[in-house]
Amino acid sequence: MRALIQRSLNASVSIAGTVTGSITHGLVVLLGVEHEDTPEDALWLAGKVAQMRIFSDAEGRMNLGVKEVGGGILVVSQFTLHASTKKGNRPSFIRAARPEHAIPLYEQFIQAVELELGAPVACGTFGADMQVALVNDGPVTIWMDSRARE
Repeated sequence: MRALIQRSLNASVSIAGTVTGSITHGLVVLLGVEHEDTPEDALWLAGKVAQMRIFSDAEGRMNLGVKEVGGGILVVSQFTLHASTKKGNRPSFIRAARPEHAIPLYEQFIQAVELELGAPVACGTFGADMQVALVNDGPVTIWMDSRARE
């Protein structure tokens, strides 16, 4: 399971011109599910995202988590995070999970983050054609992969 996490001043996701999720400040999480991912991957990644300390404290150091700053989390499914560009110029998405495997893990990730935060998570709709708008704060962008567990 892969996540591209961006600290954001504000963000929203829209489908066909209608906003389906938004946050004022917090984290935008683009989430990709691989066919080998398990519920354990979803729980591990959700815990890391919810506890990540990438917000500034009073001394300007990244030392606070999203919950501590009263921020929200916007989760958007994105199978293209599993793109392989090894051959040719057109990416292959063969490692991305099929919806019947990916949707339950995507939903489990969202539920686990909500439990960690004690608050609802804004999100898009799995598999929909979405438009994501955000103001990246910093910019701060973090890449995580449950296979690497760095």
